[in-house]
Amino acid sequence: MANYIDGFVFPVQRIYLDEYRNVAEKVADIWKEYGALAYFEYVGEDLKLEGTRSFVEVVDLKKDEVIVFGWVAFPSKEIRDKAHKQVPTDSRMAELIAPLTDPKRLIFDAKRMVYGGFQALVQSNTSKDG
Repeated sequence: MANYIDGFVFPVQRIYLDEYRNVAEKVADIWKEYGALAYFEYVGEDLKLEGTRSFVEVVDLKKDEVIVFGWVAFPSKEIRDKAHKQVPTDSRMAELIAPLTDPKRLIFDAKRMVYGGFQALVQSNTSKDG
């Protein structure tokens, strides 16, 4: 069971979504090599709820972009902190991320990313094995 997660929301240009997905699948494997239990990313579909501030507003979504929402689950904050030191220095990460942040295309703009680390408060699961 995950006791700590990193959560994130950011825009991706729609025309680069498949390319981003290919990179994210490889990045997920790297995070899991360094202790993550699971890695999830989803594309926004139903993003407005009356009376609330939406992710669309928070990231200043443009017409040609989609919202990606994700989280990485860890068994503890300690393992997460260790992974945060190791993953960025893994040589595969630089190769994977560089094309996404190319100013000529800017598939991924970290300045518009919303991020945070969270400790468990409530965990409810319908599966019998936890």
